[in-house]
Amino acid sequence: MRKFAAIFAVMLFASALHAQIITDKTSKKVSVGFDFYTDILTSTPANYNARAINQGFNIHATYNFPLGKSQHTFSLGAGIRSQNFYSDTRIADLNADTIQFVPLTNNYKRSKVNLVYLDFPAEFRFRFKDKWKLGVGFKLGVALDSKTKYVGDATATGPRVYEKNRKISKLEKYTFGPTLRMGYKWFSVFAYYQPARVFQRDLGPEFYPLSVGFTIAPF
Repeated sequence: MRKFAAIFAVMLFASALHAQIITDKTSKKVSVGFDFYTDILTSTPANYNARAINQGFNIHATYNFPLGKSQHTFSLGAGIRSQNFYSDTRIADLNADTIQFVPLTNNYKRSKVNLVYLDFPAEFRFRFKDKWKLGVGFKLGVALDSKTKYVGDATATGPRVYEKNRKISKLEKYTFGPTLRMGYKWFSVFAYYQPARVFQRDLGPEFYPLSVGFTIAPF
């Protein structure tokens, strides 16, 4: 809840700042959006059971190039993507030659993998009656950070521990995939499919995330 409260506060601050310093003409050329979504893993190891909701968050800004004299645009920009994969497993060794997820046998509250990417989205945006929107695009991601978090018993008899470990090895440096966005005014539904592997071939499990959620674009 604290994270979502902080994100909401940042959105309000950014919206107020934008209203003060950006003119109407500029605001039509620059768009800022916030994606809230869950990741569905379309392929997982046999012993890996994913949580139903794997909440993630994107923030992105794009510059919009008009297509002729129409309201449609071609948009290029950059953003930050934070993906979370919750499961009943842990990575056995973050620095191993091959990344393996092992089932948890102790009582636990949470176990997740967090991946952070720098994204470069490109999107054709079509406007209808100046309110309805359709965006079809593609984005390239560059891995920035990775970590695991575990909250649970250290052994079968305890004690309860909170562990965070950074820098998972054998991750693919680059990701890519198509995006789709449909909405009305400042609200849209959003989808992104990543056919690129999360982990390097033969050095980790096959994860192909499908991100589904909604976009808030107040400006």
